[in-house]
Amino acid sequence: MPTSVAQLQQWLLEPEGQRLEFKEAKQRYDFEKLLKYCVALANEGGGTIVLGVTDKRPRRIVGTQAFEDPGRTEAGLHTRLGHRIPVEEMRLPEGRVLIVHVPPRLPGTAWNVDGSYFKRAGDDLAPLADHELRAMFAEGGPDFSAQPCPGATLADLEPESIALFRERWARKSGDLRKRDLNDQQTLRDAELLVDGDQVSYAALILFGTRAGLTRWLAQAELVFEYRSSEAAGPAADREEYRAGFFAWQDALWKKINLRNDRQSYQDDFFRMDLPTFDEVPVREAILNAVAHRDYRLGGSIFVRQFAKRLEVVSPGGLPPGITPENIIDQQNPRNRRLAEALGRCGLIERSGQGLNLMMESAVRQGKPLPSFAGTAAHEVRLTLEGGVRNPAFVRFMERLGEETLRSLSTLDYLALECLQQGRPMAPELQERLPALAEVGAVETIGRGKTAKYMLAAALYASLGSKGTYTRKRGLDHGTNKALLLQHLKDQGEAGAPLSEFRQVLPSLPMKAVQKLLEELRNEGAINVLGQRRWARWYLSDAAVFKPTGNT
Repeated sequence: MPTSVAQLQQWLLEPEGQRLEFKEAKQRYDFEKLLKYCVALANEGGGTIVLGVTDKRPRRIVGTQAFEDPGRTEAGLHTRLGHRIPVEEMRLPEGRVLIVHVPPRLPGTAWNVDGSYFKRAGDDLAPLADHELRAMFAEGGPDFSAQPCPGATLADLEPESIALFRERWARKSGDLRKRDLNDQQTLRDAELLVDGDQVSYAALILFGTRAGLTRWLAQAELVFEYRSSEAAGPAADREEYRAGFFAWQDALWKKINLRNDRQSYQDDFFRMDLPTFDEVPVREAILNAVAHRDYRLGGSIFVRQFAKRLEVVSPGGLPPGITPENIIDQQNPRNRRLAEALGRCGLIERSGQGLNLMMESAVRQGKPLPSFAGTAAHEVRLTLEGGVRNPAFVRFMERLGEETLRSLSTLDYLALECLQQGRPMAPELQERLPALAEVGAVETIGRGKTAKYMLAAALYASLGSKGTYTRKRGLDHGTNKALLLQHLKDQGEAGAPLSEFRQVLPSLPMKAVQKLLEELRNEGAINVLGQRRWARWYLSDAAVFKPTGNT
């Protein structure tokens, strides 16, 4: 619910405390500082940051020029923190006010920015103490991956896997001295040896030998199956990977890629070759399963490849507080020590990033979004569809340019997906539309609160559906003849065939459309060249065009 003026006035009377933070910020406010305050508030149970108000009592509204595009600020917060933090703008006679609504952290978690955890300390910020962090993480029960595995030794770990991790860590951190560390020191520094150099379960999951995992953690296994059909029975190809993640991650992708057909599409002189399964989302789906499954349960991770879809099934449901609906905005890693180790070597930049990458890749390649259908309390089921639904939309995304695409957030991609599919759009996606209009991805129809948005004309041109574009603009001319004239005006000297007029007026039978065209021709408004299916219609030079709707 939007904040009311009465609610804001009530906040001004309240003392700054656990749930409220006021910042004057007349001209600007540092984004990095805003990130830290969001982290601190979330760690303290959530709250509200109000910009454009004096922080001393009696408080008054002074207005702020900070963060002129609240939608872009919201997207930036989501990118850096991995959480949805609504940013609300209020324009009042006294000035402009920004309200940042910070949700509370989930039990057993703590928010951080770039690996640093904060709390508020008077009028400033301070790092969370180690004992405070331990208390927060303990709320969700012990981290299985951080516990020592009784009986396991360094002999149960594969040195080549540790070396690969060490090299990745050195490159990710920029500290090339890590290359000189021995295996034991590497594991110590990565906090994978615990309680007096005991081997943790996280170390086994990442680096374990086949014999070590068979003895100490047999369920840390991934089973790959290739199925040529939906029929039950033995898989056409099956392989079991019972070793540390670093030993088989590349081999599994190569196995999937053996049957990874390419889909070819022609757009004028431009040829597109798209893989059925893109490497990035596939690796992310597998990585997420390894990082977040419940290792206390028996059963293996299953990766099932079909001709046009890939299923990843992992034991244990979603973590507490996480649903398929909020999984992008809320993260609660089940195996924190394991996720931290993967983060050290750059395989996980932040919690929740994997799903973001999967969704963005799906939209860019014109494929259905990743699905959690079938997920239950005992397992997470993630499906990646490989079939391209709309090649023209893929070309449209390409035309936006790589620089523009890199600037888009996951919410931007999801907004474009909704527009393409004609689905209702959640408020947080609607808020992204003005920014998408700025980069030429969508077009605006009308102004203010009544403004509507649609994909840019370039998409419909590439689809061969210029008539559909005219109709979707929603111009209310009052008559079908005016719509036909609008379409011819839009096409200019190119004119239009009968098929496009039927797209403009899809509810009318062909004979009715032809009758309207003949009427306009008799009135001198349009001309026609050619006959029958080769006929092409043009706007007459003498035509008087007076649309009554928005242009």
